[in-house]
Amino acid sequence: MAAPHATAGSRSDRAVLLAVTCLGQFMVLLDNTIVGAALPDMQESLHTQLTGLQWIVDAYVLLVAMLLLSGGVFADRFGRKRVYLTGVAVFTVASLLCSLAPSLGWLVAGRVLQGIGAAALSPASLALLAAAHPVPQERIRVIGLWAGISGVGLAAGPVAGGVLTDAFGWPAIFLVNLPIGVVLVLVGLRHLGESRNPGAPAIDVPGTALSVLAVGVLTYGLIEGGARGWTSPVIVGSFATAVILLAAFVAVEARRDAPMLPLRLLRQRMFTVSNTAMVVVGFALMGSSFFFSQFFVYVQGSSILRAGLQTLPVSVAMVIVSPYAGRLAARYGFRIVVTAGLALAALGLLALGMVHADTGYAHVWWRLGLAGAGFALAMSPLTGAAIQAVSPQEGGLASGISSTTRQIGAVLGVAVLGAVVRTRQSGGGSFEAGLNSAFLVAGTVTAATAVFTGLWLTRSRPAKDSTTPAPSTGAEPVASPNAASTHSG
Repeated sequence: MAAPHATAGSRSDRAVLLAVTCLGQFMVLLDNTIVGAALPDMQESLHTQLTGLQWIVDAYVLLVAMLLLSGGVFADRFGRKRVYLTGVAVFTVASLLCSLAPSLGWLVAGRVLQGIGAAALSPASLALLAAAHPVPQERIRVIGLWAGISGVGLAAGPVAGGVLTDAFGWPAIFLVNLPIGVVLVLVGLRHLGESRNPGAPAIDVPGTALSVLAVGVLTYGLIEGGARGWTSPVIVGSFATAVILLAAFVAVEARRDAPMLPLRLLRQRMFTVSNTAMVVVGFALMGSSFFFSQFFVYVQGSSILRAGLQTLPVSVAMVIVSPYAGRLAARYGFRIVVTAGLALAALGLLALGMVHADTGYAHVWWRLGLAGAGFALAMSPLTGAAIQAVSPQEGGLASGISSTTRQIGAVLGVAVLGAVVRTRQSGGGSFEAGLNSAFLVAGTVTAATAVFTGLWLTRSRPAKDSTTPAPSTGAEPVASPNAASTHSG
């Protein structure tokens, strides 16, 4: 039960709460998109190859994906204010570590720590708002503000990343988090009220550990396979180990009273179909956006600053379209809106697979915007479909699982599409040819998923008392370096 002062308080107290939680989520979303603009400079300064850049992104996204649900449970059990401020502090210290990293290994370690902080701070920020606004309509209003205001970080990331990297070098993109984090901790300690839910389920330690290991080992195999050889003992062993760990995860979850992923939910077709599609959204969006800045810098010869601006149509389209996605789903149904969104995104990605070094920007920007708008159109209704497929008491769990599946897709997208590029290059192709292949693969997978949702995402109209899908509790954004699933940094 929430503490009394968590659900009451003056208008100014609630304004401070909204500002603190929005700014925290803004910092996480800014870090998602700001990193992409700095990847070319990181590659040059740290003397790393494509594999190293993949680890810089996936080390963060992996931890967010695997710890997101646990972060929400921690907040409910041990205090939402405590977990939120701890997450902010960890994220801020990790950002400092990233900015001072002398090598790729240190930077990846800092990104892991950032992921841990984000997995705590993001769900706790939303839980704080929900606990302080028990009236449903008021809660919906402030959560909408939280999503909208913090989502500005998505659009700001590419521009801020380009400006900071061009002027000061890549460490500056992490240093920008320090003043924000310090202000949040100081204001939060003084003004936030504590609340908790003593009846929250126990933390699923075995399930969390097995999921982290399974996806981590699989990611290792996918990223390193291109460099070590797909048939090398280490890579084959990685894939075999991932299968064993995944089987162990399923066995453990089937026997636990309070699993992080109740397997019975998978028997709900709409739940399974929506989360399968959400994996593809994370896969295609994060995997393709990983290469956007690299395309403009390495293929078309843009400066880092200009490349950051050139990738902006993805984020802007997502910010513009996202608020309308839930309303359209309420009017036309989940299936139509999701399928249309995936089809648009697929069209944008397939069109990107046909751009070349001499393609003018007038023929590129609309392809980026089309992909961003399509994914934005699909994400919120997919979360809404997952929530509607379960009981009202499990809505928060379903939302968290939806965010987690998107983040898992993001991890795999960076790994798999990076492997596509490396494989094409190892066969004698150019980096440009590798990027074309990666965009075409992402577009084809997205198009196939549009057909899949069109056929299988049934019971597609939301209930009349739940016309706006609840926002995800995850670190939107998804998941991505240049375009978030509203995506991991």
